[in-house]
Amino acid sequence: MNCTKLLLLFITLVMSCTLILAAQVGEVTKTNPVQPSRVSSFQTSAGDAVFQTRDPRYRLRKSDVIDVKFKFSPEFDQIVTVQPDGFITLDGAGDIKVENKTLPEVTIAIRQAYAGTLHDPAVTVSLKDFDKPFFIAAGQIGHPGKYELRSDTTLIEAVNIAGGLTDASKHSQVVLFRRASDATVEARVFNVKQMLGSHNLQEDPHLSPGDMVFVPQNRISKIRHYLPIANVGTYVNPAQF
Repeated sequence: MNCTKLLLLFITLVMSCTLILAAQVGEVTKTNPVQPSRVSSFQTSAGDAVFQTRDPRYRLRKSDVIDVKFKFSPEFDQIVTVQPDGFITLDGAGDIKVENKTLPEVTIAIRQAYAGTLHDPAVTVSLKDFDKPFFIAAGQIGHPGKYELRSDTTLIEAVNIAGGLTDASKHSQVVLFRRASDATVEARVFNVKQMLGSHNLQEDPHLSPGDMVFVPQNRISKIRHYLPIANVGTYVNPAQF
């Protein structure tokens, strides 16, 4: 009988401790919840997250020209230009804002604008003229400037398109700038020297329209005009910078 009482007492104590421990764990979980990690969606060919990817669909900008056609009401056909304020003016429908919209989004907006005039209008919107995709090369590079981005282009390919690196370039710290929004620009530094030296271009990122490639000046070129050329060549190896 005494053994039975002791056994019941032991089971009761174990259950009580279990309930107390579970309550403490629940409280800790509420106080310190696990935070999900945030990973950017733009990736290099090696899979490393770099920048946030933009929507691949083209979005209208100022000065773009679009051709608006009505299948069953050709009298409303027109060619309009995106104005500096981001609006277009439609005959018989007034102004609508189209800047930063894709062509499918603009098509929906135009159909809604003419809903009071036409019954279920069939509208086709096409891009007639626009600012061609481009990238900018700046800094210690052969031919700095603005270049058309006509096809899939990587960082190293862009450097060569722009005339290659100069003797004064710091090719271990080439910077790729990318605009994430109107108020935010993201940047990442790439060691072009290491990629070329190792014959491994898996980390060579692909450019997006509007990217800027900046090649900084190396330290030795900054002080070269203060030192005799012989001393520079004797004591410093420019390839190290």
